[in-house]
Amino acid sequence: MSNVQKKTDVILIGAGVMSATLGSLLKELSPDWEITVFEKLSSAGEESSNEWNNAGTGHAALCELNYTNEKPDGSIDTAKAVKVNEQFQVSRQFWSYLVNKKLIEKPQEFIMPLPHMSLVHGEKNVDFLKRRFKALSDIPLFKGMEFSDDPEKLMEWLPLIMEGRKMDEPIAATKIDSGTDVNFGALTRKLFDHLEQENVQVNYKHSVENMKRTSDGAWEVKVRDLDGGKIEYHTAKFVFIGGGGGSLPLLQKTGIPESKNVGGFPVSGLFMVCNNPEVIKQHQAKVYGKAKVGAPPMSVPHLDTRFIDNKKSLLFGPFAGFSPKFLKTGSNFDLFGSVKPSNLLTMLSAGVKEIGLTKYLIEQVLLSHEKRMEELREFIPNAKSEDWDIVVAGQRVQIIKDTEAGGKGTLQFGTEVVSSEDGSIAALLGASPGASTAVQVMLEVLQRCFPEQMNEWESKIKEMIPSYGVSLADNPELFEEIHTSTAQTLGLSLSEKELAYN
Repeated sequence: MSNVQKKTDVILIGAGVMSATLGSLLKELSPDWEITVFEKLSSAGEESSNEWNNAGTGHAALCELNYTNEKPDGSIDTAKAVKVNEQFQVSRQFWSYLVNKKLIEKPQEFIMPLPHMSLVHGEKNVDFLKRRFKALSDIPLFKGMEFSDDPEKLMEWLPLIMEGRKMDEPIAATKIDSGTDVNFGALTRKLFDHLEQENVQVNYKHSVENMKRTSDGAWEVKVRDLDGGKIEYHTAKFVFIGGGGGSLPLLQKTGIPESKNVGGFPVSGLFMVCNNPEVIKQHQAKVYGKAKVGAPPMSVPHLDTRFIDNKKSLLFGPFAGFSPKFLKTGSNFDLFGSVKPSNLLTMLSAGVKEIGLTKYLIEQVLLSHEKRMEELREFIPNAKSEDWDIVVAGQRVQIIKDTEAGGKGTLQFGTEVVSSEDGSIAALLGASPGASTAVQVMLEVLQRCFPEQMNEWESKIKEMIPSYGVSLADNPELFEEIHTSTAQTLGLSLSEKELAYN
């Protein structure tokens, strides 16, 4: 079998939302650059970006309580909520630019307006939610948020959740109508359709097996064509590893110093999906609760209206699970294979620290359908077992690394870019808020890896993302203007009647 050797400017590994976003940015900034994509599955957006593999929340910290921690003095820290919201606004701006330029069409196929709500029970939690609401109400990004602990008002907002509820403890919710449901699978497919029209070579069923530096400082990537088994070698000056859970093993193969002392811990997820149209009709929001004491942030329970294939769905979860695979389509040896001499101590330290998490995951794996129904009934008191089926969601690989604050083997809950010192290679690791903040994260990749080009690119970036380099929280007028225009372009400024979509 002959070996194919090809040269290109940029190689993107993985056909998920991150590679799609980076490729789309680069095509606008340097249209003449040659970009080649390798994806081992047969189409785009099939792993973490797929609509059935993530919550599609359009994370803007409107309802996610884990982005607003309580400080020791009882005040609410809003810094992370503001940061996540601003990053989502950056994504909205770039998507609007692509729609305005007719580079992608029919935004309603990937983004829909949907109220975001937080729901809590118990006096202490109600008090926390009230203080959170007050802290966020002063920030322009959270304008329009409402709070209520009045059962009648809550019945109006959440009929499915309030029906048949025993009112034996205080209950409260916040609601904001400017939330969204995002179908990241549909968005990823649209972006790759656009890239293929721009002559980006997208190779499906191609698995990257190895990569090494060449004498001139470029990267040689060894790729296997999974259909014919043929080996190909491709070289590029810049490589981005955006393979979701599969990024860590590939990053380790680069041998760059930044890949040392980094490990990954896979967590799988399950969602319950409603099969009864009458029940689905009664709910119209994403409702996030509070994680149970001792549970990790990724296990915050939520009841979500979703729009998938132009159809309204209702999902509840996530229930955590454990699988040693780094991808849904991965191997049972992924976790063990990722343990190297350079990260062994980091991984062992995490194992000692995270005994509580391990216990929690084992308990979750052993839950019966009826036990899961009990958790669902905390949200929907009248839920019937026969109305709900189980869907296996995507694999998440949480990063484990040594940090100053947490010490050796600290489990990270978030998204992180790892890049070589010379900027010739970058990898994206981690999980939520991930896809929602993809544009901001990919701008960070550009800043790190193409510092010389950033001055030349700046005016184009500002055309695509008018708030680039500016804090929207500190510029309420600019936020209002941008939020209104992106809502119009993306079809999010709909009336209440249109919002019903039943």
